[in-house]
Amino acid sequence: MKTSGNDISRKDFIRHSALAVAGLTLIPNMMNASPLFDKDNTSAKGKMNLKNVRLETGFEYQDGEVASTKTDLFYVEVENGKITKIAANQPNAKAVDAKGLLMLPAFKDMHIHLDKTFYGDKWQAVRKRTGGVKGMIELEQKMLPEMLKNSTFKAEKLIELLQSKGTSYARSHVNIEPTSKLQSLKNLQKALENKKKTFGAELVAFPQHGVFYTDSVSYLKEAAKMDIDFIGGVDPFNVDGDIEKVVDFTVQLALDNKKGIDIHLHETGDSGLKTVEYLIKKVNENPTLKGKTYVSHCFVLGKLEVAKQEEIAEKLGEAQIGIVSTIPFGRLIMPIPTLYKHNVTVLTGNDSIVDHWNTFGTGSVLQKANLMAQLYGYSTEFLLSRSLKLATGNVLPLDDKGTQQWPKSGDKADFVLMNASCSAEAVSRISDVESLVHDGNIVF
Repeated sequence: MKTSGNDISRKDFIRHSALAVAGLTLIPNMMNASPLFDKDNTSAKGKMNLKNVRLETGFEYQDGEVASTKTDLFYVEVENGKITKIAANQPNAKAVDAKGLLMLPAFKDMHIHLDKTFYGDKWQAVRKRTGGVKGMIELEQKMLPEMLKNSTFKAEKLIELLQSKGTSYARSHVNIEPTSKLQSLKNLQKALENKKKTFGAELVAFPQHGVFYTDSVSYLKEAAKMDIDFIGGVDPFNVDGDIEKVVDFTVQLALDNKKGIDIHLHETGDSGLKTVEYLIKKVNENPTLKGKTYVSHCFVLGKLEVAKQEEIAEKLGEAQIGIVSTIPFGRLIMPIPTLYKHNVTVLTGNDSIVDHWNTFGTGSVLQKANLMAQLYGYSTEFLLSRSLKLATGNVLPLDDKGTQQWPKSGDKADFVLMNASCSAEAVSRISDVESLVHDGNIVF
């Protein structure tokens, strides 16, 4: 939309309409927040009506293949954080005019480190690495005291970046080790409390410096009793030198505190494979951990022969252990299609945005879905539409047969409005997010 003088953009129009029609207010946390709104406004859950909302309704086929995605315009009601009504479009209704934008589930970043970032502070590139992972541990021990001084502020800025890309939920790993003790967790919890109306999160107690290598045991046990959701870990052999000792501790701590597990595993050799196999064994011995256990990165899968990939993927699927992949490329290509084949839950995240580990993060998990589609040749309408689930935490508007399954009345009001004609285009073009709603609250 071309604007001049007193004209406003489509994004600003949606925001303005939401205020006027629904009595809701823009959450004042976005760097690009519209100047039309009073910064002192706060959001209140209430009723919001939307018209001209584009939803996917099915597939169109040619020669037995999905050729395009059917959509139509609808009228949608939101109340108290839920989608309460989806009906035929009412173009003359007094409602927020979505202008034909495509409604999709809000995005989820399921592997990120909100607690330690340079984002929101001065630019710093990655320093030369020496000494492998233990060299990085030494570097962190020097850097963390200074980073913690404003980590709450930087976490909030990083959350705002994620929101600007359509993400309203994240799984964040939080350093728990003798240098920062529990301070990194406490600082992040402050940031999340400040953003709770517009952003949700689950937390992983992450022993970045090893469980035993830097004697993090007491801090992990204390963190496990706090408001966290998963017990983490990192490279049990390379860092701590004992796969079984580390995994046994992690599993028992999770069981004792009714938490899930999410372990970083970068090891690509025999130790990486042994770690995966031992974790599968422990989860099968403790079925309450099924569906609650994840391996992040798990690069060893990309190094296995095809037959072994199939075998491990089948065992992961049976144990209901998920893989959280940041979609590496170059010399290491993960067997994600094989994981899907064996019903392994696959999630993604940005991991680092800009910190001492990496500086190439964009904040967009839709970009991760696009990268996955490119890597595995998912270029058809059907496969592109399926790729969206990587960005949404496995929620898709249409099932594989083209039956509409989202949104439905009663679903949480977590959604984006996008400048795209369908999911396939949104993934392929990494389409612009024009509006984000979280828990019924308008983020922008």
